[in-house]
Amino acid sequence: MVTLGLLTTATATEPSDKVNKTEAEWRKTLTREEFHILREKGTERAFTGKYWDSKSKGIYSCAGCGLELFSSDHKFRSGTGWPSFYKALSDQAVGRERDSSLWMTRTEIICSRCDGHLGHVFRDGPPPTGERFCVNGTALDFKPSGESK
Repeated sequence: MVTLGLLTTATATEPSDKVNKTEAEWRKTLTREEFHILREKGTERAFTGKYWDSKSKGIYSCAGCGLELFSSDHKFRSGTGWPSFYKALSDQAVGRERDSSLWMTRTEIICSRCDGHLGHVFRDGPPPTGERFCVNGTALDFKPSGESK
């Protein structure tokens, strides 16, 4: 945790205090599409999101609360049309929950700080983890390497 004057912010992968907002508060701070994905567990169409094909170096954070979640160093081209990562920045940054929607069982990934829906994780990723974090680009913000915090 970093304290700047009276302001306390979480460091790169530390969830810190939970973000709890009402539906109305979320609607004020998120775009309609961000709200649909992060709060209603929606999914953007493949090959339409803002980071699916990005090769820029930097850090991907939660569009809902700003918690840093993934590094471009762990991003890979999965061919699925969504940004894919073989690991999160830390186990504490991304939570996992069972998802039995759409007549199948999957593992949903959520932001550990605000419980925003990010996407799903699958066991068909590359080494060293064998996992594929399939993330909605709309659920992410991106900070290029070299930008100050």
